[in-house]
Amino acid sequence: MAKNSVAGLLTSVDDLFSTQESRDEAKLERVINLSPGEISDFPNHPFKVRMDEEMQQMAESVKEHGVLVPALVREKPGGGYEMVAGHRRKRAAELAELPEIPCIVRNLTDDEAIIVMVDSNLQREKILPSEKAFAYKMRLDAMKRQGQRTDLTSVPLAQKLTSRAELGKVVGESQDQVRRYIRLTYLLPEILDMVDDGKIALRPAVELSYLAEKEQHFLLDTMFSEDCTPSHAQAIKMRKFSQEGKLNPDVILSIMQEEKPNQKEQIKIPKERISRYFAPGTPAQKIEDTIIKALELYRKRQRSMER
Repeated sequence: MAKNSVAGLLTSVDDLFSTQESRDEAKLERVINLSPGEISDFPNHPFKVRMDEEMQQMAESVKEHGVLVPALVREKPGGGYEMVAGHRRKRAAELAELPEIPCIVRNLTDDEAIIVMVDSNLQREKILPSEKAFAYKMRLDAMKRQGQRTDLTSVPLAQKLTSRAELGKVVGESQDQVRRYIRLTYLLPEILDMVDDGKIALRPAVELSYLAEKEQHFLLDTMFSEDCTPSHAQAIKMRKFSQEGKLNPDVILSIMQEEKPNQKEQIKIPKERISRYFAPGTPAQKIEDTIIKALELYRKRQRSMER
C-alpha cells in the first residue's frame, strides 16, 4: 500500500474515533493564564498604550487586585499568542510584575480579529484622532475583504449604502466624519501628532492630507520656523495651489503669514519650564486653567499686601 494511502487511512481512523464533541470543543474559546511575555502585540495596533497617570493608577490596581477582566487573545500559527483586546491590561500587569494574566483564547481569522480589536478599543473614553484614523481604516478594509460592502450598482443611487456609512453606524459617526478621520492617515506623523495635541483642528488637517509628502515637509518646516499652524481657510488655499502644481515653500510661507480673522496674540511658555509642576499626561487645558487660577491668587495676595 502506498504511503499516502496509509496516511489517509490513519487520518480517517482518527476521525472515526474522535467524537464530534471533541472536535467542536477544540474550536471553543477557553480561559487560561498566560505570561505577558507569551503574548505579542496586535500587528499595527492603532491604539497607543500611554504611560500616563491613568496607566500608573491601573498598574497599582492590578498589583493589588490582579487583572479582573481577562484579555482576549488568539493562537499564532507558529506558536504563542497574539493580543486582540487587552494591551493596556498587559502593560499594567508588566508594570505590576505579575507573572500571569487571565486570557480568553478565541479562534479568530485576521479580519475577525481586526474588527474585534477596533470595536473593543472604541469603548474607551479618550481616543486620539490618529487612533480613530488608523482604526477606522483597518476596520473598513476588513469589512471590504469580508464582502460586507453594500454599495452595489444594482440598487438605485438614493438607496446605496457605502461601507463608510455602514462603519459609521457601528462607531456612531457619519460617513463623512469616517472619511475625514481616514484621510488623516495620509498625513506625516509629525503633522498628525499636532492634530493629536490639538494644535491643528480636524477640518484643516483633512485639507492638508491632500498635499504631497514633499509639500507636507515644506509646510512642517514653515510651521516650525514661523511657530504657527494653518487655519481651515489657509489649508484649503494650500490644497488648491497643490492641485494646480504651484505649491512651493515660498507660497506656503506667504499663506502662513496671512493674518487670520480670529488671530489673537498668545504668550507661550516652554513645556520644560512648567512640566515639573504637573503630573505626566495632564491635558493642556487643565494646565492653562491651573496657571490662570494661580495668577488670580497671586494678584489677590498682591492687592492685600498693598492695603
